[in-house]
Amino acid sequence: MLTIKRVATVVSNYQEEGGEKDNVAVAVGGEAKGCGRNCLGKCCLAASDLPLYTFKVPGEDCAEESVLSLKPPQMSFLLNLLLGQWDDRMNRGLFRYDVTSCKKKVIPGDNGFIAQLNEGRHLKKRPTEFRVDRVLQDFDGKKFNFTKVGQEEVLFMFEQSDDCYSHFFPSAPAIFKPTSPNVVAINVSPIEYGHVLLIPRVLDCLPQRIDRASFFLALSLAREAANSFFRVGYNSLGAFATINHLHFQAYYLASPFPVEKVPTLRVMTSASMQRNGVVVSQLLKFPVRSVVFEGGHTLQDLSDAVANSCIRLQRNNIPFNVLIADCGKRVFLFPQCYAEKQARGEVSQELLQTQVNPAVWEIGGHIVLKRREDFENASEDYAWRLLAEVSLSKESFQEVKAHISEAAGLHEISDTAAHNLHQKEGPVSTSSAPTATTHLHQDCLVVKGGA
Repeated sequence: MLTIKRVATVVSNYQEEGGEKDNVAVAVGGEAKGCGRNCLGKCCLAASDLPLYTFKVPGEDCAEESVLSLKPPQMSFLLNLLLGQWDDRMNRGLFRYDVTSCKKKVIPGDNGFIAQLNEGRHLKKRPTEFRVDRVLQDFDGKKFNFTKVGQEEVLFMFEQSDDCYSHFFPSAPAIFKPTSPNVVAINVSPIEYGHVLLIPRVLDCLPQRIDRASFFLALSLAREAANSFFRVGYNSLGAFATINHLHFQAYYLASPFPVEKVPTLRVMTSASMQRNGVVVSQLLKFPVRSVVFEGGHTLQDLSDAVANSCIRLQRNNIPFNVLIADCGKRVFLFPQCYAEKQARGEVSQELLQTQVNPAVWEIGGHIVLKRREDFENASEDYAWRLLAEVSLSKESFQEVKAHISEAAGLHEISDTAAHNLHQKEGPVSTSSAPTATTHLHQDCLVVKGGA
């Protein structure tokens, strides 16, 4: 068994070291009214109301634009809602520190890595042992999970609409469907402005593993936010996820990520472009061997291709990170082995001393540093050496590409064909850098009554 010791990130004010207290029902006025903590467990949620945002999903009766043709508004209703509610929680003192006061800079060099000094993220926390050689692990209700989160940390529920429109209900029953609710909650140890957690079907206590429905939910959040500065990320177990309860992360950073700007080489396409239109490209001139998914005739096409690939990697015990960028139009998949190398003693002490755990945000190019001297001395050479340790070997990466091709139903392009296409079209490089704005796009119906 391979393990590493690292400081677990505190994502909720109800997260405690050394295990968590059970949600035990207490009597209020002679009648059981939950555990008395107003949490997200079954004990409290059944009798609670929460804000509800429902997102539109085009179907047979609703026209859907191609993923590639979408033209997002300057600032969607959802993103305004999310950031406004996040600001409210900051004003109420729910965060462990003020992330907006953290220093950050673009590291000089060709890649434009972003460094942030965040000295408060792991303050006064002792290292915990984590197993890193198993991507699939059973849910353990004795450990911290999101049912223990207080409802004041929740911004809203996020559900699929029943019609062709998005809706916002300021108050709705938390359990208004047969299924468990999806919730968006703050991360009380934020990496950046607007840092939130998307927790699919919170009451179902799903372990940290991607399935098709949960990934479509995450992709829908990115699309509905409709701003390229708002990105959604995922870390598998073995790739620096520390809580084994299914969740995605997201935040707003008004700067392009280095990974979004690198050239790419097309390596897979649909056997027939009429099938689903998904294209997979390999990143060039980047320290981590990785791929990016694009296209798809519908959002579901793109979502299924990525989700099926992730499911295959999970089953083959390959740790990975996922970055959803460009309003859901591009999805980066980073297979990685840093934690395994660390457990085997194969990472240099120089890198380990910086205490950087290269998860999805770090691989994307946003590197959070805990020590002032590391921030002041941060260089492109350091960032490149750190991320190079994340990358799989060339041989292992070829195996990953074969898994992706088979799982997503895509056709691998031969090296010769890829080279010829590369020579003909040139490398593709996409940089998403919209202008930040506070304009409110009226694309959502606000309903004052209950759901």
